[in-house]
Amino acid sequence: MRVSISQASIDQLKDQVNIVDVIGRTVNLKKAGANYKGLCPFHNEKTPSFSVSETRQFFNCFGCGARGDVISFVRRYYNLEFTEAVEKIADEYGIRLEKKGSQGPDLAPFYEANRLAARFFYETLTSGPNFGYEYMIGRGISPRTMKKFGIGYADERWDSLLKHLESQGVEEKIMRDLGLVSESRGRIYDRFRNRVIFPIINTSGKVIGFGGRALDPDAPAKYLNSPESRIFQKKNHLYALNLTRKSMGEQGFAILVEGYMDVVSLYQNGIGNVAASLGTALTSNQARLLHRYTDDVVLSYDADRAGRQAALRGIEILRNEDCRVRVLHVTDGKDPDEYVKKNGKDAYLELVRHALPYADYRLESAADGLDMESSEGRVAFVKAAADIIRSLDPAEQAEYIRKVSEALRISVAAVTGEIRKLEKNDKKNAGRPRGDDEQRRALSEDLTSVEQTLIKLCLTDSEYIEKVKAYDGLLKSEFAVKMIGVAEKTGGSEISDPGLIEDTLTEEESALLNSILENVRIDLKQKERVFRECINKWKAEKLAERERELIAVLSMADESRDEEQIRALTVELLSVQKEKRKLTD
Repeated sequence: MRVSISQASIDQLKDQVNIVDVIGRTVNLKKAGANYKGLCPFHNEKTPSFSVSETRQFFNCFGCGARGDVISFVRRYYNLEFTEAVEKIADEYGIRLEKKGSQGPDLAPFYEANRLAARFFYETLTSGPNFGYEYMIGRGISPRTMKKFGIGYADERWDSLLKHLESQGVEEKIMRDLGLVSESRGRIYDRFRNRVIFPIINTSGKVIGFGGRALDPDAPAKYLNSPESRIFQKKNHLYALNLTRKSMGEQGFAILVEGYMDVVSLYQNGIGNVAASLGTALTSNQARLLHRYTDDVVLSYDADRAGRQAALRGIEILRNEDCRVRVLHVTDGKDPDEYVKKNGKDAYLELVRHALPYADYRLESAADGLDMESSEGRVAFVKAAADIIRSLDPAEQAEYIRKVSEALRISVAAVTGEIRKLEKNDKKNAGRPRGDDEQRRALSEDLTSVEQTLIKLCLTDSEYIEKVKAYDGLLKSEFAVKMIGVAEKTGGSEISDPGLIEDTLTEEESALLNSILENVRIDLKQKERVFRECINKWKAEKLAERERELIAVLSMADESRDEEQIRALTVELLSVQKEKRKLTD
């Protein structure tokens, strides 16, 4: 049973708040007949297709299909849960909310547990001499900056946080679900020990997770992050965006770096328009989130091979979200943290000004490792360059065809011919199944918590392989489908032969699997219960999706003309809501 906002309070909020006023804070709206129009904030457009009805208190985009009421807009624009969106609006307009009991998981205790943990870590760091404080001072981070980011310290003891949270009335189950504590052989202990702690805070100001930097050089993992939970999905958030998103809008661009310390150090040195992905490859959701505040992004990753590969993946993801992308690699092999400390803000911003545009960076990367003095190397580069250039718009294509032609001293026709050859092959292969390489690039972007649990369950017990396969549509991500195939191959025998699994996976897939095996917790005595919970959650999510669709259609229906359709949709909506309640009881 969760404590939620009463329907009366929600109705009152909708009555008191004008959707035109709320949306007008972020979208430039102009009166157009009975409605207001503006450029849609959810997709890139030049001609306004985003309409807001003051009479109906409803918005609709005829370009991308986004639609809903004031709460739906705030949820989508700020990436919030329903309750968070309602609370945000209420806070801004001074509306008092009444709470009541309703079905579903109550997220408030989870946020509160993380808030208490963050406060405990910060007080531990600042209460007296300790390794964490010494480390941060040694890295040149001031007490003021530590406070700004809420940086803390987890001491070396095994149960400091556990005992503190117990004294505050936090349930052990919530601590485990959030990854604040772990369990082994019946013993509960702190997950984070002898680490500097970086709280991860969402754009509504709530602590959703933590990153811990090991102080022991022999620690098995340099960085340890909170596992996925009900309130934390790494693919949906960026570190420090709660502090830096305003600066991104003011500066007109964002700098995306790899690590927590890079963000903290740049911020301390006066570069506020910076964020970091959370120990994972950049995802489409993160790119979409970033695009809310700017469409100009500079990737500032490490100059090593891993950093270059991450940059190449990142630029494609950002371009897919209509972002202008540039890439810089800090000179002398230093990361942004080291560079800005040594050379200062102006020197770093000079690197930003000379960051390579998308096409230049990809062409530079394509030349890496090729002998450009040999015929073979030059031919290989032309073919790679053609593949890059054909993805550009016509004006850019003409410019880069000329650049490649001049650089290699070959004719424009030769470069153009390679591009046309590739385009011809595209048409020939249209409609064919995607190749393995393309499938693997998607990896974990859409991997749900249910899929992660089912992957571990099937690799642990082969009995569940056929059970999972019996539910059509249960697994949507390509990685999850592949891993069930791996489970069939290995027999799901307690993951007894890791080598057999590793041999069938790419490096990235292997890393993702290891993360799942490490972070997803299953009580082996309750496997059937875990499986049923996964199925019920999947069904509930499908019903919730249909519920949202029905509500949207009903909101747009014309009562004078669509009476019969409205009646049928309302009956279906009531049935969907009833089924959803059964699953969440």
